[in-house]
Amino acid sequence: MGIFSRFTDIINSNINNILDKAEDPAKMVRLIIQEMEDTLVEVRSSSAKTLADKKELTRQVSRFENEAQQWQEKAELALSKDREDLARAALMEKKKCSESACALVAELSHVEEHIAKLQDEISQLQDKLADAKTRQKAIIMREKTVNSRLKVKKNIDSVRVNDALGRFDRYERKIDDIEAQVESYDLGSKSLADEIAELESDEKVDDELASLKAKMNKNK
Repeated sequence: MGIFSRFTDIINSNINNILDKAEDPAKMVRLIIQEMEDTLVEVRSSSAKTLADKKELTRQVSRFENEAQQWQEKAELALSKDREDLARAALMEKKKCSESACALVAELSHVEEHIAKLQDEISQLQDKLADAKTRQKAIIMREKTVNSRLKVKKNIDSVRVNDALGRFDRYERKIDDIEAQVESYDLGSKSLADEIAELESDEKVDDELASLKAKMNKNK
């Protein structure tokens, strides 16, 4: 089973619980990232053990091949001493060692294939994890922004705010009424400066009228 299949099994129930509870996306992404990181740790540990097994298999193959070579030399020595019985026994031991070496080589081939697939899946998971972390930042930023907008909207449409603004309008109208009352007291009352200004204005009109009369009498 590949990493992603196991990973899906690991987080499937947790994600379903989150979706059922309608949790926020940011929390779900944090959970997914945590599960992906935990999976990476687990798989890397398993990968390290598999690599150690590969080294052990390689050593065993070398040992059996060396033993096979040694039995070959012993068989040749026995034949040189006219001990065909010993040569035959040595060749039987060589055969056992060669068969063991071949079996381990086949197993080693499977292990190497598994390691190659494992490394590829780890690389894919790392890419997915990097992508998830990038998206996490974007989601958190969007969440903060939309929450801020929601608070603003709530304040704009708040009954308390509207009531307060309505009270401001009433206060302004009340002040307008008071100012109107103050101005009404000033109607019909003239200050000394106002009366003097009126006299000056009347004097100018009288002078202009006299000038106009003199001009008309001159033209007759």
